[in-house]
Amino acid sequence: MTSCLGGGLDRTRAALREGRSGLAKLGFETVALDTYVGEIAGIDEVRVPRALAGYDCRNNRAAEMGLALDGFAGAVDGAAKRWGAARVGVFIGTSTAGILHTELAYRRRDPATGALPADFDYRRTHNTFSAAEYVRERLGLAGPCAAISTACSSSAKAFASAARLIEAGIIDAAVVGGVDTLCLTTLYGFNSLELLSAEPCRPYDAERGGISIGEAAAFFLMERESPAASVALLGFGESSDAHHMSSPHPEGLGAQRAMREALERARLHPGDIDYVNLHGTGTRSNDSAEDRAVVALFGEGVPVNSTKGMTGHTLGAAGAVEAIVSTLAIEEGRIPASPGTRTVDPNLRARYEKAPRAARIDRVASNSFGFGGSNCSVVLGRAAA
Repeated sequence: MTSCLGGGLDRTRAALREGRSGLAKLGFETVALDTYVGEIAGIDEVRVPRALAGYDCRNNRAAEMGLALDGFAGAVDGAAKRWGAARVGVFIGTSTAGILHTELAYRRRDPATGALPADFDYRRTHNTFSAAEYVRERLGLAGPCAAISTACSSSAKAFASAARLIEAGIIDAAVVGGVDTLCLTTLYGFNSLELLSAEPCRPYDAERGGISIGEAAAFFLMERESPAASVALLGFGESSDAHHMSSPHPEGLGAQRAMREALERARLHPGDIDYVNLHGTGTRSNDSAEDRAVVALFGEGVPVNSTKGMTGHTLGAAGAVEAIVSTLAIEEGRIPASPGTRTVDPNLRARYEKAPRAARIDRVASNSFGFGGSNCSVVLGRAAA
């Protein structure tokens, strides 16, 4: 994983222990907005391998940074040797993919004809599939490959897509993850919806004022069986409530269905969950709807919080980023912090935890909810349990 917290799991672990945020005042491209973002340091200096130069764009540079960390590429190579490269799939969630590359190309249009520059390669840069294809080519895999683009639930749904193919016997392993990077369309788009916070986002806070957009790349290697794995995917649930194009159902009915299905698939009861990593964007309507959904299913006793005050909302990468946060919570035995949240909104009833603390965590539910009511919840658990 790479994000505004730094590159690699060790830096992410340290930030989770310390409650440190990576959000900073916006200074991206030509954007003039009063907000904070989570930008990946050094991304502009990264280059993809020469053989894959046609894929060079900000989004695929982020993917390259993530794939190069924590021995991940070597682990995938080992899986390809165990199962065969054609038996390892690739499922990558992204929201806007390489749209920045198109925005930059528009600045170089022919002044007479308006034509885009000849070196602009839409298929390998802007196209949503380019991120998944880049990962497959970079890792030398030959199994099924798909990009999932369902707004902010994209990379959570990637887990579900991979698990179905493993269960069906089509593949034995998969690279699952998400990558999304900053672009002008996202920043100005969320600003037009009046959803950007003028300070680092404050999920569940009584004075919360909106989201902080982040960027990240996060990847997992999922295998049918792996004796060395510390964490297992126990269940996943998906729903589409289609209540409104950009607002959640006020009672969180679709969110409830996704969480309930994830528990049923995992053969667990609500009381078996030790921590819920909320979608928790920091907007008034999203936090309120999710709170109602969580309390309706889990009651008010399970610890919950959102870690978007650390990473920002990484959009299509958020499901994978927060699955890593959830994995580290299990491995570390620690509920992460929620920096930015000062006073929990008294109208929200779930047991929201602001500060990090030690806790026995065997099972986590991690929520990711997208525009149009595209919802996904994944349940991760200690493999030994």
